[in-house]
Amino acid sequence: MRLNQLTFGLTIIGISSLTACKQKADEAIQRPNILVILADDMGYSDISCYGSEIPTPNIDSLAAKGVRLTQFYNAGRSCPSRASLLTGLYPHAAGMGDMVHNLGIPSYQGYLNNHCVTFAEVLKQSGYNTYMSGKWHVGNKPDQWPTKRGFDRYFGLIGGASSYFDLLAYRKSAKGNDQILALDDSIYTPADSGFYMTNLFTDYAIQFLDDANKKENPFIMYLAYTAPHWPLHALREDIELFRGKYMIGWDSIRVQRYRRMLKLGIIPPNTVLSPRDENVPAWSEISENEKYLWDTKMAIYAAMIYRMDLNIGRVIAKLREMKELENTLIVFLSDNGACHEVLRGGDIIERRGEPGTQMSFGSYEYPWANVSNTPFRMYKHWMHEGGIITPFIACYPSLIKANTINNELAHITDLMPTFIELAQSKYPKKYKDNTINPLDEALSLISLFKAGKYKLDDPRGFEWEHEGNKAIRKGDWKMVSKWDIEKNKPGEWELYNISKDRCELKDRSKENRNLVKFLDDWYLKWAVRNGVLDWNEVKEVNNQ
Repeated sequence: MRLNQLTFGLTIIGISSLTACKQKADEAIQRPNILVILADDMGYSDISCYGSEIPTPNIDSLAAKGVRLTQFYNAGRSCPSRASLLTGLYPHAAGMGDMVHNLGIPSYQGYLNNHCVTFAEVLKQSGYNTYMSGKWHVGNKPDQWPTKRGFDRYFGLIGGASSYFDLLAYRKSAKGNDQILALDDSIYTPADSGFYMTNLFTDYAIQFLDDANKKENPFIMYLAYTAPHWPLHALREDIELFRGKYMIGWDSIRVQRYRRMLKLGIIPPNTVLSPRDENVPAWSEISENEKYLWDTKMAIYAAMIYRMDLNIGRVIAKLREMKELENTLIVFLSDNGACHEVLRGGDIIERRGEPGTQMSFGSYEYPWANVSNTPFRMYKHWMHEGGIITPFIACYPSLIKANTINNELAHITDLMPTFIELAQSKYPKKYKDNTINPLDEALSLISLFKAGKYKLDDPRGFEWEHEGNKAIRKGDWKMVSKWDIEKNKPGEWELYNISKDRCELKDRSKENRNLVKFLDDWYLKWAVRNGVLDWNEVKEVNNQ
């Protein structure tokens, strides 16, 4: 593979030619493969190297050889995060201010616009082979699919969620292209329903790696699992590994995770565990039958993560077989915090078989999502830490010191400039005759990987907006607002000093009015630059 990195001339005349050849070899070696692994709806504490009781030895092996970031942020929900990961832009600037429905406004159009480029489109211009397997969720129509956005090969789920066993059983009636599998630019129909989605995504990822191994240039692979997003579906043998382990209850599991996180250094010593969510009863107050049902739900969820980890192990083994493991940057993260959503049917097919099987359809709801997001408050969709913080692991031995933990702030938009720097590529001002939106506040992570910190005179800003929920983080200070559904307007700004109050428990807004004003002005300027509107304005246009 990539013989061009070595074959830059067999006939060498003189010392100067030899030196020039060595320089070319060194430059070529600096262009690694890149593997991006994205989990779906996985909480901050759900893998063992971040404090979980769920065994994830393959993910842990990446952490042991790389770096764990403790303050890495996503965009709070599936579509926005995927848009930012792919483009390096805030979601609104890429056309994905909300989900995959068009709300009649360019920044909320529901698919990637023509004023952004994906990392596949950029790196392809630098000779990279580009592959994707897994969940897309940034455009349902065929002209919006991955092969139209720079990927040479694609297999996966176009929409947001599906049965892990039987795609057609997910809904009573499919909505457009949301619930289909695609292979490259065609609809893919499984031969039967005897697959498990996490395994299937990995099967194709490995096929694509076989293709990459036959080619000279480096590759970038985007492997986007649906695990552990609902429905709770897992293989029976995996579920049995965890059944009964959660009978001690969510209160005890949450405390155990919190203590492990402190011991690991994932959270600072001054971190106070947030109170149990008000929607969650004390474990001691529910019946034995209820305890059994809740234990089963979490056993299935744990099994989904366990199976994802096994499949990541398959990919690592393939890279090792290809002798490319040491020359591949591998990053692992989640698209948002844990999901509290309670599934009540509606257009979802009403079948209630044995939990975890294809005849079932369920979620693990507030109680276990509260555990997954230990030690934080809130969930995906909101901009409190529980919604937007993700475990983040990067492994690349020639660049990153092994088994390190880094507390610097970073954001999902930073991946695009990171990949560009590694690939020795260039972010375009124009692409296919379209003007491309500039990267806003994104920074390459390479200096962070090398030196452990950024060289910044002033902390940069990080901003969020999703369906009226909004936040800004600058340095130690974070300001956050929760959309008030009853009053149909934004809630008041809350202000937290994250360095002293990691779980956002003490609102400091009333005693820091000048800081609130400063951060609000900063947020508004960001909103204008990125096409962010008041949520009521968006709804008004959509309802016309």
